[in-house]
Amino acid sequence: MQNNDILRRIRYIFDLGDSQMRGLFALADLKIGLPQVRNWLLKDDDPDYVALTDTELASFLNGLITDMRGQREGPKPVPEKRLTNNIIFTKLKIALNLQAEDVLAILAKAGLTISKHELSAFFRKPSHKHYRECKDQILRNFLMGLQQTYRDNEA
Repeated sequence: MQNNDILRRIRYIFDLGDSQMRGLFALADLKIGLPQVRNWLLKDDDPDYVALTDTELASFLNGLITDMRGQREGPKPVPEKRLTNNIIFTKLKIALNLQAEDVLAILAKAGLTISKHELSAFFRKPSHKHYRECKDQILRNFLMGLQQTYRDNEA
């Protein structure tokens, strides 16, 4: 999945305004302007579209974690230079304080059923023998399930 698409989906799921998004970047010590946020949110075929780098998305996700879970002790996490779907999935799981059962329920809402063992393989270190790469389909279904959980169920 493209970083900009992930950013747009997260914005929609949590109903974030431009200034709120700018604030999330600021929580991770990345100072950006509102025009930059707006350019990241544009569709790919727009002439003002700007691609979001892995480091910028990692900063946003770190800010989301800080916003939802509070500032942790010690130094702020350094944003990754290279993001994978596994890292994005892990950061969202941390931000929302989700347990394995919660993640499985969210995936089930999107019509995807996997076992707890398959799920745990996504959160292992890449060097672990049972590590499994998170494909775009899994991340896309997780984001769709989050949308159904946090956005579509609003009364």
